[in-house]
Amino acid sequence: MGAGGGFHAYCFGQVTDGAGAFPEPGQDVQPRGGREGLEGGGDIGGPDRVVIFATSGALEAVATARTGDSVRGLLDLAPTTATRLLPGGGEESIVAETLKVGDAILVRPGERVGADGRVLEGASDVDQATIIGEPLPVAKQAGDEVFAGTVNGTGALRVRVERDPSDSVIARIVKMVEEASETKAPTQLFIEKIEQRYSIAMVIATLAVFGIPLAFGDTLSSALLRAMTFMIVASPCAVVLSTMPPLLSAIANASRHGVLAKSAVVMERLVQVDAVALDKTGTLTEGMPRVTAVRSLPGSGLGEDEVLVLAAAAEHSSEHPLARAVVDAARERRLPLPEARDFTSTPGRGVSATVTGQAIQVGSPAGLPSTTGPLSDAVAELEEAGQTAAVVLRDGRPVGVIGIADRLRPDAAATVAALTELTSRTPVLLTGDNERAARHLAGQVGITDIRAGLLPEDKVAAVRAWGAEGRNVLVVGDGVNDAPALAAAHTGIAMGKAGSDLALETADAVVVRDELITIPAIVELSRRARRLVIQNLVIAGTFITVLVAWDLIATLPLPLGVAGHEGSTVIVGLNGLRLLRESAWINPIRRGAA
Repeated sequence: MGAGGGFHAYCFGQVTDGAGAFPEPGQDVQPRGGREGLEGGGDIGGPDRVVIFATSGALEAVATARTGDSVRGLLDLAPTTATRLLPGGGEESIVAETLKVGDAILVRPGERVGADGRVLEGASDVDQATIIGEPLPVAKQAGDEVFAGTVNGTGALRVRVERDPSDSVIARIVKMVEEASETKAPTQLFIEKIEQRYSIAMVIATLAVFGIPLAFGDTLSSALLRAMTFMIVASPCAVVLSTMPPLLSAIANASRHGVLAKSAVVMERLVQVDAVALDKTGTLTEGMPRVTAVRSLPGSGLGEDEVLVLAAAAEHSSEHPLARAVVDAARERRLPLPEARDFTSTPGRGVSATVTGQAIQVGSPAGLPSTTGPLSDAVAELEEAGQTAAVVLRDGRPVGVIGIADRLRPDAAATVAALTELTSRTPVLLTGDNERAARHLAGQVGITDIRAGLLPEDKVAAVRAWGAEGRNVLVVGDGVNDAPALAAAHTGIAMGKAGSDLALETADAVVVRDELITIPAIVELSRRARRLVIQNLVIAGTFITVLVAWDLIATLPLPLGVAGHEGSTVIVGLNGLRLLRESAWINPIRRGAA
């Protein structure tokens, strides 16, 4: 029997070993010889434990494989072919990977951009959600930068390639996720770090308790009985069970409230969190633009609903996210939309259509010759509030302004306050959005440290800089662009409803129902679990110390030793299960209200 095998065989059904009940991704979970072998009475302790290992190992293997698939699938965002423009005026379709710096390519409406570069000619709206995480397409014209894998809108673009395809932003995201996943230090549960040494020490001590009295003339039966009693009362069963029941109970309780932690190790890592970085779009906000304000201009003779009806009718045929927000707002108010004819869309400017015989235009204030007076005031007011302003014109004259913004989650401010209280630091905002929008939202939730206009590698650099300062950073995000930071962070949590596959697979935990307030709740739950682990270790250590001392100093009856050993195991097990109670989950909002 390998070292410690007797103790673990006695602790029938325990759920941890030196390899960890929840192996790290990529860790070998196959049966091994020696102390951890499945044969010869090794360190397993019963068929129930074999099932636990097989199940957890299989789940970890599946999770690891899915993460790898998601990373490789990210490469599918970049097109396999591109249209290269020839010096003589022709064009040819080539494999995108063969593009070189300096090549000119044509990106037609609806196509994905073939390489990172800069616009030479044309204007269009480009969906860059995969890169910067923002849901609204960005207007592009000559001189603007575009990224491989982003989706072109309704205009055609001529782009000069400025980066080799192997060095594109998408390719760098893949590399960063893979590198961060490989270099992230493997962790073990606290008790696993001492379990093997303790077991070996107990084997040696048991042999000494048997051999020393026998050498000094004690009878064989007396020495054997004392050694057997010592082996039982010194067995680490209660110590081992001090850790897993609280952590597994915490995982079960969190899952009931919509947070899926992927392992017991994640719960231990959450305990150590002392800094938080939050993404903006899709995390603090809902990730979908909505109409937040409708302003009718003086002298237009129209009410707010009438302005919205004209705008929604003109936008009805458009696929732009802002257009959908306007149409949805009209439908929510149950406003009937008249038929629109002669619809046209101009990239970067807006749309126009004929509605009830009137020429209606809806577009950006930047596309107007001038914005003065009430129109200028209305646009400035909305933009100061962090909203996107869309001007509505009737027969060439402005009649109203519509404000559109990504709506803040209702529990965002309470979440930031609760995380600030738990970590003694205000969370940091990491976003690819512009500085003005980021600062406006940060002011609403109480965040003062804002990092805006970030690419994925910028987020990773910020997380690693904090890690170098000794901070254990929790990153919360939802998009492809957040995945590298989630992988590089001490702990990563992904928003589950609209989260990308890569973010969900990379994160250590997932908020299934997108309830932000559950994030500080699970951090606090993990800390309660750690306190119960410490309580259990004190209880188990006290029992072992008293019973061992009794056996060595006096004569501890074997039945009493068994009762004490089993009693301590039951006590720590039941104590750990306290976190299964509904009252163990503390909602910071309800606690603040109380």
